[in-house]
Amino acid sequence: MDYKKQYIASASRYDEGMMNYRTCGRSGIRLPEVSLGFWWNFGGVNVYEDSLAKMTYAFDHGITCFDLANNYGPPFGSAEETFGRMYSDNFRAHRHEMIITTKAGYNMWEGPYGAGSSRKMLITSLNESLERMHLDYVDIFYSHRYDGFTPIEETMQALVDIVRSGKALYVGLSNYPADKLTEAVAYLNARDVRPLIYQGKYNMLTRDVEKAHLQLCQDKGMGFTAFSPVNQGLLTGKYLNGIPADSRAALGHHLLSSMITPELVDKLRALNSVAEQRGESLAQMATAWVLRRPEVTSVIIGPRTVEQMMDSLCALNAAPFSDDEICLINEILAR
Repeated sequence: MDYKKQYIASASRYDEGMMNYRTCGRSGIRLPEVSLGFWWNFGGVNVYEDSLAKMTYAFDHGITCFDLANNYGPPFGSAEETFGRMYSDNFRAHRHEMIITTKAGYNMWEGPYGAGSSRKMLITSLNESLERMHLDYVDIFYSHRYDGFTPIEETMQALVDIVRSGKALYVGLSNYPADKLTEAVAYLNARDVRPLIYQGKYNMLTRDVEKAHLQLCQDKGMGFTAFSPVNQGLLTGKYLNGIPADSRAALGHHLLSSMITPELVDKLRALNSVAEQRGESLAQMATAWVLRRPEVTSVIIGPRTVEQMMDSLCALNAAPFSDDEICLINEILAR
């Protein structure tokens, strides 16, 4: 692609078979089964042309949901700045085709108000996010976490006021314990700002949300979007034969080499054998495994390259899991 030319979206991006869309809870919104996440590979340290190549490939293949947060980068804020540049230069004409999300709650700036779920933090952060992304509003604004000390009422009222201000069309919740999620949903519902979606970490190796969150979202009419379907690269096959020098584990990027234990490698090799029998890569099977759950609306991928994105999107055409395959996978994970 010639990056000096104005981007022209593919005319086939919504053709049958390109992307599947799932209804988000009890709403009129349908999300693509695969969303593009900006957590780690779209920051100021990354090559802009590479980020643009991934963004255009995603949109050309029916990905319409783009997941950001105030502190995505690195450095903090730079992923939103990258998105803002791409949006202004290439995607502004397609704003109504896009679901753009951002979040606030984790560390963002220095001092006592730079993290947490206070009204000051959420509203200030959203205003700065909109400026970085060159937007008047986001489609979904998430409270990124329950911080353990801000009253639920304060956080939720901030979300109510954000929607009523027009700076977000919907609100979502992420990384909340099930009991606090229940409280938060009740507060929002009572004020007619019904939460659209919950975002949680979910993959073959991290299954905590199966205990309560998936059923809770279904009961409350919320969608569920899963992040980290390949568990920061563990479920890509990258670590089957050691720790590559350029990997997150080797560099200490949110994954420690000490986590790559012989027991884990044995599980990964066994899972990879199942994937090979299915005619898939481990990453494809891992993504398809999350999407097998009807409660899951969308899976967020954060590819480092276009090639990795192409591999992940092949999961959309994966064969359904047989009962025997599910039993075998569960047996492997229980080892």
